[in-house]
Amino acid sequence: MRWWAVANFVSNAGTWMQLTVQNLLVLQITGSAAATGLSVSVQAAPGLLFGLMGGAVVDRWPRRLTAAVGQALLGAVALVTAVLVAFDGLDLPVLLALAAVTGLIATVDGPACALLGNDLVPRDDVPSAIGVGSLVHSAGRLVGAALAGVAVGFLGTSAAYAANGLSFLFVACVIPFLKAAEPAAGRAPDGPAAAAEPAGGGTAGASAREGLAFFLRRPRLVALAALNGIGAMFGRNYSLTLVVLVTGPLAGDAGAFSKVSTVLAVGGIIGAVLGARLRRPGVRLVGVLTVAGALLQVLAGLSPSLAVLLVLVLPMAVAESVGDTAQSTVLQTDPPPHMRGRVLGAWSTIRTVWGLAAPPALGLMMELAGVRTALVAGGLIVTAAVAAGYLLRGREPRVAPAARTPEAAAPALAALEKAA
Repeated sequence: MRWWAVANFVSNAGTWMQLTVQNLLVLQITGSAAATGLSVSVQAAPGLLFGLMGGAVVDRWPRRLTAAVGQALLGAVALVTAVLVAFDGLDLPVLLALAAVTGLIATVDGPACALLGNDLVPRDDVPSAIGVGSLVHSAGRLVGAALAGVAVGFLGTSAAYAANGLSFLFVACVIPFLKAAEPAAGRAPDGPAAAAEPAGGGTAGASAREGLAFFLRRPRLVALAALNGIGAMFGRNYSLTLVVLVTGPLAGDAGAFSKVSTVLAVGGIIGAVLGARLRRPGVRLVGVLTVAGALLQVLAGLSPSLAVLLVLVLPMAVAESVGDTAQSTVLQTDPPPHMRGRVLGAWSTIRTVWGLAAPPALGLMMELAGVRTALVAGGLIVTAAVAAGYLLRGREPRVAPAARTPEAAAPALAALEKAA
């Protein structure tokens, strides 16, 4: 697990080096902000179209092999991009094609790497492993963004892509040497999870549909999707809303927003450390943290100065990071082992929908009502929506204990036996 954490730190640092310079590169090539947005959408689109299929592949193939091949392919794409940038051979169509390929590989690589990390520790330590992953992600983001400026300043834009490519290859080289923890009953950490399914599992497309159906039948997972969606639409997009707030009403510059970004990254690291201590987080905790972040967003929208905003941004980032860790723990531990890849695939598709819809909606809201109003109204909408959800859930009819007869329980027992 320590080797896996080190490898992921290197990979995340490389990824954030590339992301830091990628939009600037698109602007340099095309001179168009619209083309920059298009490149982001093209890379995200495969998650919407093939996320379910990617999750089904992860459930059917050995995880170490799947993750190693995915990392190697992502490294190859990044290195090809670096060569094209270095020799001025990158134009918009080629860039969009490479972005689409990267997004397609990520539909399989993402859930494979997430589940592989969980296989390296005993079941009781999975929440801590997920928290360590969040910590590594936040630390890699902080270091990668800083290294990007150094690499570009001394070696040029292609250096960031080359570093990212080498970081992927480093992970691919580490994976074959990882040793899984002793599997618990019914858990097959490094084999095709389809072996745990009943015979006749059908095609990958059928398995993908089964994953979506399973997701929609689980109230906990549907509630997580709703919380994620309402947060994405009216909050959480701090890289978009806060940059408008800092450079607009607070009259700051790029340096001021850099301070905000640094505090966000530090808060993410603190939140990841706290999230790693969660043993059995649930949807209720995610909801509470979502409301806490929304109320802090309201106060951020009313900030009279940059200093006050910096004080509020830290707990906002902590709440978001702990909530994300709790959310990931539920997603990766609630489903049975043979369904986890497909559940993560369904989650990837749902998150992509919110990811594509939220920025334009927030941008329109800020354009029409102003950034302060958008932040305040968004935070209040999130709070009201979560509160309404809890109130409606509390009114659901419950089965009386006297009604739980053996005859009434028979269908549920049969379903459990079939699933086992």
